[in-house]
Amino acid sequence: MSQIPDVQLGGLYGDLILEHYRNPHNRHPVAGPDLEAQEFNPFCGDRVGLKLKLDQQSRVSEINADSEGCSIIQASTSMLSDLLKGKTLEEIAGLAAAFRSMMAGKDIPPESMTELGELDALQVVRRYPVRIKCALLPWTALEEAMQEYWSRVG
Repeated sequence: MSQIPDVQLGGLYGDLILEHYRNPHNRHPVAGPDLEAQEFNPFCGDRVGLKLKLDQQSRVSEINADSEGCSIIQASTSMLSDLLKGKTLEEIAGLAAAFRSMMAGKDIPPESMTELGELDALQVVRRYPVRIKCALLPWTALEEAMQEYWSRVG
């Protein structure tokens, strides 16, 4: 498993990424999740698992986000897990689209950047194109979990 050295990340954004890497959020178990997905990147060994529980209003009430691998996959997973709490699946789909656009270097509206919160720090990863997949892996897992959920509940 590879990792971007701390010196390459540097600065405020790098510090935020490294903080989420060293102290990932939302690792507690979630019993009876409504959505669940696992993703694995065989090229680098990155792994992510997500479990989400929805409340009566179909908002994320609990989340388990577990990842293994480089600093980027772990930070992205941790930041994503913080962002999802209290959001509906429709809101999450919009955030996923905005994050993918940001990582592709596309212009996104300022309000979308604000909604992405700390995930803005992952823009630094665009300087290392082979690492973009690391940042996107938890989003891929999330999107697959949502598709499976929607196909199941109609």
